Amino acid sequence: MNRTLAARAALERLAAMIAIALLGTSLPVVAAEPPLTLAEAQRQAVALSRAPAAQDSAANAAREMATAVAQLPDPVATVGINNLPINGPDAWSTTSDFMTMRSVGVMQEFTREDKRRARAERFEREADKSLAEKEARIAAIRRDTALAWLDRYYAEAQAAVLADQIRQARLEIEAAETAYRSGRGNLADVLVARGALATLDDRTSESARRVASARIALARWIGDAASAPLAGRPAIDTLAFEPGTLDADIAHHPEMAVLSRDEELAAAEVRMAESNKKPDWSVQLMYSQRGPAFSNMISVNVSVPLQWDPKNRQDRELSAKLALLDQARAEREDRLRAHTAEVRAMLAEWESDRQRLKRYERELLPLASERTSATLAAYRGAKSGLNDVLAARRGEIEVRMQALQLEADAARLWAQLNALVLEDRNESEAP
Repeated sequence: MNRTLAARAALERLAAMIAIALLGTSLPVVAAEPPLTLAEAQRQAVALSRAPAAQDSAANAAREMATAVAQLPDPVATVGINNLPINGPDAWSTTSDFMTMRSVGVMQEFTREDKRRARAERFEREADKSLAEKEARIAAIRRDTALAWLDRYYAEAQAAVLADQIRQARLEIEAAETAYRSGRGNLADVLVARGALATLDDRTSESARRVASARIALARWIGDAASAPLAGRPAIDTLAFEPGTLDADIAHHPEMAVLSRDEELAAAEVRMAESNKKPDWSVQLMYSQRGPAFSNMISVNVSVPLQWDPKNRQDRELSAKLALLDQARAEREDRLRAHTAEVRAMLAEWESDRQRLKRYERELLPLASERTSATLAAYRGAKSGLNDVLAARRGEIEVRMQALQLEADAARLWAQLNALVLEDRNESEAP
C-alpha cells in the first residue's frame, strides 16, 4: 500500500513538472523596458523636434536666393510702333510714312559684379544665421529636456521617501494599537499615529501630482517614451567644460553665435549699400521695320541712372545700414556681458549647492536618522512618548526632502551650465 502511494505521488510530481515545462514554453518572453537615460532622452527630443528642420529650410531658401541674386537681371524684350500718323491721308497706316517704324528689341541691364556679389553675400550671411539659430534651438531642446528629465527623477525620488515613511508610520500605528490593547499605551497615542499617517497620505497625493506633471512635461519633448523608467542620476558633480575656459565657451555658445551672425548680416548689408553708390548701366538693341519703300533701321541705346542727389539718397541709405551694424554689435557685446554674469552666478550657486549637499550627506542626514533611532529605542523602553517618535520622524523626513530638493537645484544648474557646450562635448554624463 505504501509503495502504491509513493508511486502515485511520484507520478503526480512528474506530471506537474511536465505541465510547468509546457506552460513555460508557451508563454511569450517579454523583455524588460530599458531605463531611459538623460542622454537618450535628449537624443530623442532632438530627433522628434521639427524646429531644426525648419531652420534647415530657412537656410536652404537663403542659399537659393544667394544664387539667384548673383545673376544678371533677365533681359527685357520690347515691341512697339513708332511715329504712327493719326490724321491726314496716311492716318493709321504703318507703311505709308517714312518715319513710321515697327520695332522689336531687347534690353539688358548690366548690374555691377561687386553689387551682385554683395547681394549674394547678404543672403549667405542670412543662411549662416539660420544655421546658428538651428544650433541654438537644439541646445535649448537639450537643456529643456534635461530639466524635464531631472524634474521627474527628483519628483519620483521624493515620492519614494514618502512611501518609505508611510510604511514606517503604519508600523508605528500597529505598535501603538498593540500597546493600547495590552494596557501599556493609551488611545491618544493611537490617534496621534493615525493623524501622522493621514498627513503623510496627503503629502503623498501632492507628490503623485508632481510626478504626473513632471511626466507630462517630459512627454512634451519625447512623447510616449516619457513613461519609461528612468535610469540612475547623472554625474552632476562634473561639468562638460572646464571653468577656466568659461569665457571661450560662452563666446561660442549658440545663442551668442546667433548674435554674431546678426552682426555679420548687418555688415553684409553695409557692403551692399556701398555698392549701390555706383550706378548700373543698361544696353538696348532695337530693330525697326519701315514701309517697303524705305530702309529698315537698328538702334543701340545705353542708359545710366543719374545719381543727382547722393547725399540724401545713397549716402543716407549707407548711414542707416552703418547704424544698424553698430546696433547689432552693441547688442551682442551687451548680451555677452550679461550672459557671462548670469553663468558665473549659476556656477557659484552650483558649487555652493554641492558643498551644502555634502554637508547634508555627511552630517545632517546621519544625525536625523540617529535621532529617530534613539527616540524609537527610548519609546520602546518606555522612556519617551509616541509624540517624540513622530516628531523625530517628521524631522528626518524634512531633512531628507531638503537634501533631495538641494540636489535637484544643483542638478538643474548642472544641466543649464552643460547647455553652454555643444552636443559632442555634452555626452559625458554617467549614472
